[in-house]
Amino acid sequence: MKKTVLITGASSGFGKAAVKLFDTNNWNVIATMRSPEKETELSALSNVFVSKLDVTDKLSIQRSVDEGIEKFGKIDVLVNNAGYGALGALEAATEEQIKQQFDVNFFGLINVTKAVLPRMRQQKSGIIINVSSVGGRLTFPFSSLYHATKFAVEGLTESMQYELNPFGIRLKIVEPGGYKTEFSGRSMTLFNTDGLDDYQPAFAKFITMIDHWPMSEDLSEVADVIYEAATDDTEKLRYPVGHDAVQLIQSKQQMDDVDFKKMMVDQTGL
Repeated sequence: MKKTVLITGASSGFGKAAVKLFDTNNWNVIATMRSPEKETELSALSNVFVSKLDVTDKLSIQRSVDEGIEKFGKIDVLVNNAGYGALGALEAATEEQIKQQFDVNFFGLINVTKAVLPRMRQQKSGIIINVSSVGGRLTFPFSSLYHATKFAVEGLTESMQYELNPFGIRLKIVEPGGYKTEFSGRSMTLFNTDGLDDYQPAFAKFITMIDHWPMSEDLSEVADVIYEAATDDTEKLRYPVGHDAVQLIQSKQQMDDVDFKKMMVDQTGL
């Protein structure tokens, strides 16, 4: 029987690349997104079921999971990929922006996970792959909310191993570095800094650094690692991907906090 994977945030970026890779490898794929009516490429794939799912809407989550199971009979792997970045000085963030960042990146991930767990427990098997970020292991300036959600995802995932491994469910974390996705476009929110001019010079330097960061265009690298995490049959937890991610994580491990902060200040020009 073919295996089935459910992938959130499948309309673009890593999610879409992962859908195509799993489909190529003869998996059934439940490709979820907020606006499935706009999707044409994935809908044409024979092994792919495109479904409406908004991670901030519990009803849409349960409906999508139920429809996917009705279509394919089970869910073997969940890939929690949906997310976005809110950047700016914390003081400038509105309560709504703070709540939205956590609702999508953290609470949404929890709600999707809880929706698939009853079936995975019943079948005594499953793999949950949470797409975090190099930003779940270390921090950049003006990204406190985004890092808070990704650090939370890392801790959540690591801890869930203990309660879910006994049911045959394994946990994985994929940690991409910088890639050219819509993260820096429609998937990024910049805080309104009107009236907070003290932050403007440093924030402008940070945005310039982001604009010139050497982003990889090969999204298949991340899709390959997601697929590896789904199929390698190991207890491995973390999967950094991207030259910058691997290099930065190694630097973080080798330096103390003060030296790492100095390196980041130098690199960002702040």
